[in-house]
Amino acid sequence: MGEKTHVEEIDRSRYDFRYEVDADFQTDAGLTPEIVARISEEKHDPQWMAEFRQRSLTIYNELELPRWGPSIEGLNMDNIVTYVRPKTTMQGSWDQVPEDIKNTFERLGIPQAERAALAGVGAQYDSEVVYHNLQEEVAAQGVIYTDLESALTGPYAGMIRDHFMQLVPPTDHKFAALHGAVWSGGSFVYVPPGVSVEIPLQSYFRMNAPGAGQFEHTLIIVDENAYLHFIEGCSAPKYNVANLHAGCVEIYVGKGSRVRYSTIENWSRNMYNLNTKRAVVEEDGTIEWVSGSFGSHTSCLYPMSILKGAGARMEFTGITFAGNGQELDTGAQVVHLGKDTSSHIVTKSIARDGGVSNFRSGVTVTKTAEGSRSSVSCESLMLDDRSRSDTIPVMDIRTDQVDVGHEARIGRISEESIFYLMSRGLSEEDARALIVGGFAEPIAKELPLEYAVEMNNLIHLEMQGATS
Repeated sequence: MGEKTHVEEIDRSRYDFRYEVDADFQTDAGLTPEIVARISEEKHDPQWMAEFRQRSLTIYNELELPRWGPSIEGLNMDNIVTYVRPKTTMQGSWDQVPEDIKNTFERLGIPQAERAALAGVGAQYDSEVVYHNLQEEVAAQGVIYTDLESALTGPYAGMIRDHFMQLVPPTDHKFAALHGAVWSGGSFVYVPPGVSVEIPLQSYFRMNAPGAGQFEHTLIIVDENAYLHFIEGCSAPKYNVANLHAGCVEIYVGKGSRVRYSTIENWSRNMYNLNTKRAVVEEDGTIEWVSGSFGSHTSCLYPMSILKGAGARMEFTGITFAGNGQELDTGAQVVHLGKDTSSHIVTKSIARDGGVSNFRSGVTVTKTAEGSRSSVSCESLMLDDRSRSDTIPVMDIRTDQVDVGHEARIGRISEESIFYLMSRGLSEEDARALIVGGFAEPIAKELPLEYAVEMNNLIHLEMQGATS
């Protein structure tokens, strides 16, 4: 028997398990006006939303696919089921969630995390939120955290209508239009002025059905001089057919407020992840993005920050790990509108076994953004001569009164470092995993503890069998 490594001791089944699909209702595969109308009917949409969906579908059919980025030839919308409703309604107690769905989230550690370190949790299974809860002491501060459908027809209906897909309009790109047509599930958060939510809120999205799409919408509004940390987690089992994730996140950061949005995406290798995230930041506000991209066949993910008010700030910290058969095209975008705004983008990407990990950034500084500062730093680590990593920065600067910089580094693991660690008793696989873990460590420090542990576990899983 060979020596057992740390990698082999990690149980991949935590993520790659599945249950038989036993949906209460699902649409036919494909995308037609009739299917979109049926989704509206099933979800009891108000009239304006039903009309919004149909307008979005029209825009989707008019827009062309992007002419840049990774190939998505393997994605055929005629084969994607856009709505799968599980056999349950949303519950406020884990005990009331159906056994198979509850077991799914138990195995992913969601209830334990809620009890230990979270102020509120929302859990989505395929197309619907199946569980939502907010601690009483947080609710007593006036914080609203609920599923978006409840908010759509409840006391905050006007706020939803005023903000829904205003930052990411259906005309933005083809998959934003698709999202507008078939969105389902997601969360709504409102934090009143002056309220600091010291304990994070979390949403977790799990896909179980093969050949399906998930299109949750997260809408966050943080009023003036407030604080929120929101955590997003995602996973899915592996199938031999394409799945699609085209969610949308819209964040409104009020004057003097701070929002941190942390994500670990651990999709399966048959997933096309075409997500859109965007924030607008008012005067002296701050948006912080912390992003880890693992899994998925193809990813296109570039969170955008619009620094609208004077003194607004953005920080983006991200890591991407691409293995065999994966092309992950990730990065960040920022638009400086207000004076004395600042942005700081730091990313690390890792590619092995023929994987492709690209960094793509866009920095726009308008004429009104005098005195602004922006720095972009990306580092890429390739673990073999079959992998690829490209840096594709775009900078559009419209005023001279700015300080803008970009730095990129691409390299490989030094054989001397491997030899040294092996001479200290480590196997070659463990030596490589240790070096990669050290490379990623600055990103892990920005994540909540349990997600930092998960990211390190994922790195070790991805490193299994890595050779030069």
